This record gives sequence, C-alpha cells and structure tokens, in this order.
Amino acid sequence: MNDSSRHHFSMKHMDYMYNIDNNITLNATLGDMNGTGISQIMIPQELFLMLGLISLVENILVVVAIIKNRNLHSPMYYFICCLAVSDMLVSVSNVVETLFMLLMEHGLLLVTAKMLQHVDNVIDIMICSSVVSSLSFLCTIAADRYITIFYALRYHSIMTTQRAVAIIAVVWLTSITSSSVFIVYHTYNAVVACLVTFFGVTLVFTAVLYLHMFMLAHVHSRRIMALHKSRRQGTSMKGAITLTILLGVFVICWGPFFLHLILILTCPTNPHCKCYFSHFNLFLILIICNSLIDPLIYAYRSQELRKTLKEMISCSWFFAM
Repeated sequence: MNDSSRHHFSMKHMDYMYNIDNNITLNATLGDMNGTGISQIMIPQELFLMLGLISLVENILVVVAIIKNRNLHSPMYYFICCLAVSDMLVSVSNVVETLFMLLMEHGLLLVTAKMLQHVDNVIDIMICSSVVSSLSFLCTIAADRYITIFYALRYHSIMTTQRAVAIIAVVWLTSITSSSVFIVYHTYNAVVACLVTFFGVTLVFTAVLYLHMFMLAHVHSRRIMALHKSRRQGTSMKGAITLTILLGVFVICWGPFFLHLILILTCPTNPHCKCYFSHFNLFLILIICNSLIDPLIYAYRSQELRKTLKEMISCSWFFAM
C-alpha cells in the first residue's frame, strides 16, 4: 500500500476495489490517476482535521449535557446520546487518521508496516461500528417514537430505563462484533453486500414506521386529547419530526458512500463508475459533516438541551476569561 494514501486508513472495501486488475490505490493528497486517467479529488488534510475536531467537540458537549441535565434522563435522550457517541467514533477516527498522515508526511513519525496495519484495523472498526450503530440507534429512536405515539398510556411500562440500557448494550455489542467480522473478511463481496443490505433494511424499517406514524397520528391525537394528554402527543410528534430530520441528513451524508459500495459490487471496472469513485474524498467529507450537523439538530429541536448547552458554554467562557 502507499503510505501517503488516505484510503490506507479508510474502509478496506476501498482498498479492495482499487486493487482490482491493476493495483490502483486512492491517494487523497497527491491526486493519483486511476485506470481511466481520472484524477482523484484533492482535499487538504487540514480540512479533515478541522472538521473532525469541531465535530468531536460538538458531540462531547451533547453527551455531557445529557448526562448533566436530569430532565434529559429519558430513553429517547439515552438513544440520542448513543447516536452522538457514534458520531464521535467518526470524528476520533478521522482526527487520528489525519494526524498520522500529517506526521508521516513531515517525517515526524516513523512506524512499521505492522503497526500501521494495526492502526488501520482499529480505525476501520471504529468507522464501521459508527455506521452500524448509527443506523441501529436511528431505528431504535424511530421505534421509541412509535411506541410513544401509539401506546402513549403504556409507554413508561414498555420502554423502561432497564430495557433502554439493555437495548443500548445489545446495539453496541452487535455493532462492534459485526464490524470486527467485516474488517477480518473485508476482501469478500459478501461483506460489502451485507453492509449495503443493512443500510437498505434499516431505511425501509424506519420509513414504514414513519408512514404509519404520520398517517394515523392525527386520528390518534384526538384520542389522546380526549384523555387530556395533548401535550405528550405534541412532544412525541416533535421527537418524530426531529428523527425525520436526523434520518434525512444521514441519508444525504452517507448515501454517496453506500452508492460507492454498490458500484464496487456491480461495476468496479466501468469507466463511469470509476469517475464516481474519483470523488471518494468528497464522500468522506460528507460523512464527517453528518457528525458535525447532528449536534446542531439536537440543539435546535430540543429547548431543554439547547438551554443546557448554553449554560455549559457560558460557564466555559466565564472560566476562560
């Protein structure tokens, strides 16, 4: 592998695709030419580092705010907290990756091939765990909002704190285990197919829940209002709308990457597909932007969270003075 190529630290599926036929590798910093003569889009590594650091700080603030404010200690916010941790995995992997790249480029860090491979594996697992856990928690939040709307009177008996913690533990355990398996068997097309299939299934699952929610929410709200619970219904729908925004941003930011994986399976040597592959670094920027945008959505949609974040930032600013 080329030590200066960004994909050395990215998903191994990319390495597999670019080594078909002619051992072509993706090079973000030098803009290597692929088999069709198309240059890779060059993006400064400093931009990756800056976006990664901003995203990391934002998501840390969200996690701390949820932990600090007891009013946010509910299953939905526990799941949102985990979603923020998933975004942090992307940010941390990006920051570590970029720092390694910069240090090696300037000759400040000398590492063996074995050590580089270990770092590569860890970062790959973090990225893969992030996407699997993010999709899982988006589905979990969708199911939580569904229960809140259609089983409002039984919500607290159905979605207890113990069950929420159990769901979180299962999601993380499954995400880390499956990601490790994916990385070990990264050269198999079946691995890419599984990841793409999981992406599609989770989107369909969430879409079905939303279709049912928004079609019947109006009818159900009348029943809730008759029991003087209109405020809960409004809160539940607000949570559902928030998740809709989160899901939409996720699809926009991760969609090009998953299309990339689909094209790897279907047309790895087609000139038009290779033209699309040349934009891979832009797809990485979009993925990082997803981690950066999510905290802004949390803060915009939740007054309680926004209030806590303002207090934390104000206190930090005061002590900094």
